Amino acid sequence: MIKLIVLDVDGCLTDGKIIYGSDGSEIKAFDVKDGLAIASWLKLGHHVAIITGRKSAIVTRRAEELGIKFLYQDIKNKAEVLREILLKLEIEPYEVAAIGDDLNDYGMLRFVGRSFTPKNGVETIQEIVNTTLTKDGGNGAVREMIDIIISENDQKEAFLSLWSEE
Repeated sequence: MIKLIVLDVDGCLTDGKIIYGSDGSEIKAFDVKDGLAIASWLKLGHHVAIITGRKSAIVTRRAEELGIKFLYQDIKNKAEVLREILLKLEIEPYEVAAIGDDLNDYGMLRFVGRSFTPKNGVETIQEIVNTTLTKDGGNGAVREMIDIIISENDQKEAFLSLWSEE
């Protein structure tokens, strides 16, 4: 059973575009469906980590909004950071799913039990992951990944019950 999902930001949670305003501000767009799936995953008692190669106040804000406790930015070796998280949570690599889209995700994706890339992930990453999703990064890819994991974890009823009126 997957207990932890690990998310890359640029190209997975976002479409990979970084927009700079003339005042030096940075703009990123996040998909609300990804956010709802992440919040639901956490409500099921599982864990989420963001491990990203860049540093951005926008990512900090999004992680806080969603209740993500494991946030690591400006990371060069994502697999090394992931190993530290696994020690803290006392879980094994086979209990982890990760999504990444480019070469800086390679080691992390090879380390986990279940690996995903968005439809527009680079070819080298598509060759090594378990699943290439049908959605592009920033356009519901993380939601698609979580839906797959929920199904494989046999937790669809529990997932849906979070939002039922019963």
